[in-house]
Order: sequence, then structure tokens, then C-alpha cells
Amino acid sequence: MYSLIRKLLFLLDAEDAHELTVGQMIALQKIPLVLHAIERLCAPPASARREVMGLSFPSPIGIAAGFDKNGLLMPMLAALGFGFVEVGTVTLRPQPGNPRPRLFRYPEHKAVINRLGFNNDGADAVAARLKSWQRTVPLFVNIGKNRDVPIDAAADDYGACAAKLAPFADAVVVNLSSPNTPSLRELQRPEHLERILTAVGPALVKIAPDIDDAMLAEICDVCVKRARGMICTNTTVARPFPASEAGGLSGAPLMEPSTSILAHVRKRVGPTFPLVGVGGIFTAADVRAKLTAGADLVQVYTGFIYGGPLMARRLVRAK
Repeated sequence: MYSLIRKLLFLLDAEDAHELTVGQMIALQKIPLVLHAIERLCAPPASARREVMGLSFPSPIGIAAGFDKNGLLMPMLAALGFGFVEVGTVTLRPQPGNPRPRLFRYPEHKAVINRLGFNNDGADAVAARLKSWQRTVPLFVNIGKNRDVPIDAAADDYGACAAKLAPFADAVVVNLSSPNTPSLRELQRPEHLERILTAVGPALVKIAPDIDDAMLAEICDVCVKRARGMICTNTTVARPFPASEAGGLSGAPLMEPSTSILAHVRKRVGPTFPLVGVGGIFTAADVRAKLTAGADLVQVYTGFIYGGPLMARRLVRAK
């Protein structure tokens, strides 16, 4: 059934299709009988439960930031069997993001390129939604800086954003690795990263896959001292196939480079530091590869677009 729905959705502009899907999910989650039926169908088996960072996850498979930027879909995403939900990226003040079109599918490569640019409703609006949700799974909130905030003021911006959102989430994720905000990736440098983590407090750090070994080692060393964990990785600016659109590439082509970064990070940070693997997951074998490389938890996004609403259910039940 979803293959037919996907064909119809893929006739639309990618962002229009996403907004249509979001609208349908919002409508369905308002009907308690529907939400409960989905929850029963998709509930992960007890054997899938994980304990990480002092939190209990019904399964290790979560939905990555970017799908639910504004905290509108948390009940539905949890009902669909995701073991945790990450909302965002959220900035301190609302911003519209980059001009459209800014989201592009490459079905033959199972890939997406986006240059959305942290379009979101702002910390106050999202905080109100997080506060109103009675959590059924752990909730992460991903934060970024507003586009017009200079690098030397970024730590204060992140700190103020976290102060509004952290009370209503189980974990904060610091996004320093989107390629779609000018100079944002400069904030991964140790001198900026330390200041941001000091301002935000305990948080996970989401890193880029486009990092050389020396910088990766420096980031890991700061995170082990100051962060709660790391998310490996964000989208890539690399182009493993011909594509003229600017932005971050996600999907199947990211699986190998993101998993390689994850393995390098695990080796550097040791066996107990919490790591989340994300990038290119479509199958249960992909999940196993991330866990083998050192992930405690994993996340999907582009695979969810291509695989449909029962993806988390399929992944967690696969042998």
C-alpha cells in the first residue's frame, strides 16, 4: 500500500509532500482510537528495550531530527514504534529558512538533498508543545543558532535556546554540523565547542561526516570531557553521484561514510560513552552495522521517507 502512496507523494514537490504527510499525521493522532490502534500494531517487543544515559528506550531505533522540526508529531511518531523521538532543529527565534525549493529526492540512489536552513517556529512555540506532551518514549530536542547570530555570540544563543527547551526534554542535542547555515560547522572546532557546551550544559553533540581525522580526535576529546554523548552523523556535502543541488545529502550513500566516522569515534571515546548512529539506515542489516560499529542507539530519517510508516516496526522485528 505504501509503495502506491509513495508514488503519488513523489509526484509532488518534496517539501509539499512532507507538509501534506505532516498534516495527515497530525489529523490522525487527534483520534484516540486510531492512535491506540497504531500503538498496539507497532509496539516494540520487550526484548528491544535499551538503557542508555540513564533513560529507558522501548527500542534502540529513533527518528532523527529534521522530520518533526516543530514538535507537531510526537504522539504519532512514538505510536509508530520509534524508541525515541528527536524534535528540531529549533533556534532561539523563529526563522523561515532558505528560499524554496530546498528539498530534493533522488529515488534511484535512495537519497535526499536538503538546504532547508533551520526553518522552525522558534524555541518558545516548540517549548510549549514539548511541555504539553505526556511522554511515552524519551524525547530529544535538537538546537541550532539563528542564521544572523555571529560565531562569537553562538554560545550565548545556544545557551538561551537550551534554557527554554531542556526542561521539557530528556536530552538536548547541539547541532553544529548542518551544512545549510553559513559557518555553522566552524563551531565544531574545540575552542567554540567547549564554550557552547559550557553554556548549554550536558548535551549530545551532532557531528558532520566531513571531518578529517585530526579534527575528529579533537572533537571527541572535548565531548568526552563535557558532553553527554555524540550523534554520528549529520548530512554530507560530498556527492557520490552527479547532483547539482547544494545542501546536505542523506540516505543510502551516507551509510558507509557515517558508519566509518562512528567506528572511529567509538575507538577514540572508549566503550562506555553514549553514541547514536545515524545516516543511511534502510534495513535491519544497516541497524546491525551501526550497532557493531559502536552505536548504543540508532536513528532514521531518509529511510523513513522511502520505507514508509511501518519502518520502525519492521526494523525492530527483523531477525
